[in-house]
Amino acid sequence: MVSGAQRPTAAGTAPGVVSERERELYAVAGAVPDPELPVLTLAELGVLRAVRLPAPGRAEVELTPTYTGCPAVETMAADIGTALRAAGVAEVVVRTVLTPPWSTADITDSGRRKLRAAGIAPPRGGGGAGAGTPLTLAIHCPRCDAVDTPLISRFSGTACMELRRCAQCAEPFDHMKEI
Repeated sequence: MVSGAQRPTAAGTAPGVVSERERELYAVAGAVPDPELPVLTLAELGVLRAVRLPAPGRAEVELTPTYTGCPAVETMAADIGTALRAAGVAEVVVRTVLTPPWSTADITDSGRRKLRAAGIAPPRGGGGAGAGTPLTLAIHCPRCDAVDTPLISRFSGTACMELRRCAQCAEPFDHMKEI
């Protein structure tokens, strides 16, 4: 390991030492699109926790699902394996880690912008770990920014979403629930 290099985390902080190759492979794995929300990468969603190289040709990846039992974890692990093997890693082991649990606060600011651009209202509150409680209860329409957005259904395309309709522009939209 290279002294002084830092291990990236889902929120972009860097608590541990990593090699340049680990940093490179973290970027490769982090660029994999989320299978349920392909507008976001796994790094932007905040589910990629670490990439380590314990031995030559072997990568160990830590992945935290958005919720326990998330059906997309197997696809994420397979896609990470494909990406890392294409980057020259012979053996890829993906481990699901549940502590600390994923939170919508782990979604990066870039990820929140991409959700809004795709017509999905991002979860309230700012991006990054420790972002805390939302300052407002309002859910803004991702199209016109109106705040009169009544709930249509607590469930939408994925378990993480709810369906709302904007009273101003009359468009329905998904809102990613806060966790």
